[in-house]
Amino acid sequence: MNAPRPQAWHEALHRLQSEGLPHALATVVTSAGSTPREPGARMVITEDAVCDTLGGGTFEFQVIDAAREKLARGESGMSLEAFALGGRSGQCCGGFVNVLLEVFPGSAATLAIFGAGHVGNELVRLAAPLPWRVLWHDSRDGAFPAWAEDQPRLACRHAPDPQAAVAALPAGSHALVLTHDHAEDRQLVDALLKRGDMASIGLIGSKSKWASFRSRLTDAGHDAAALATVRCPIGTACGGTGGDKTPYAIALAAMAELLPLVGTAERADQRGLDPAKLRTMFG
Repeated sequence: MNAPRPQAWHEALHRLQSEGLPHALATVVTSAGSTPREPGARMVITEDAVCDTLGGGTFEFQVIDAAREKLARGESGMSLEAFALGGRSGQCCGGFVNVLLEVFPGSAATLAIFGAGHVGNELVRLAAPLPWRVLWHDSRDGAFPAWAEDQPRLACRHAPDPQAAVAALPAGSHALVLTHDHAEDRQLVDALLKRGDMASIGLIGSKSKWASFRSRLTDAGHDAAALATVRCPIGTACGGTGGDKTPYAIALAAMAELLPLVGTAERADQRGLDPAKLRTMFG
């Protein structure tokens, strides 16, 4: 039986970006003297795999180590790494290589949606173009639509146990609770509040539903500060739906409310490589 063909860097890059998984792209941008590969050579690096090559040897191992250190620290963005083949790299080529490291920490956010009803379907469709990982839960058998199969960055999870489903979420997830059952909604909000490490929690429903939930959740031991972190009804922070209660309108308002909560860590006034470093390199 033939072994599977190793993935080229562009195939690996497409797969990892589609799945929203952390990875780094290393590109040789300049070289001088005798070097293993030419400018334009690329390699994709993850926590536990490497696709393609920059030429091998100690130089390549150092590139991999540099990329994995950044991935482990959760860094993102670009950096320029310099390698003297014979100095830093301990190789006898005697050349000099600059490598551009582009680190992608994975999906910009994790959105956990509980409920595969009409609003849940619209939420997942609206989230599809965004660089978010979506974890879609429902306690019922056969609740997920056929179109959800093999969607990038989407995982459908049969979740009959609310406590276990919440326990499996990554820290810092944004959660939206909109199941078919009010009792299940309350169990989920209770479990999410007990976690204490969710980025945000939204609950579908009316003000009267939240008043009832708030009373029960207070009795369960949640204080006013914790309860104030729950948005209910969802979508009202952005002006609501204007009276339109169709699933699409509710989902649209909920997503508009969520977008500024996800935000971005990128500085608006400086993106990419440090201009001062580029001036030094090319000056």
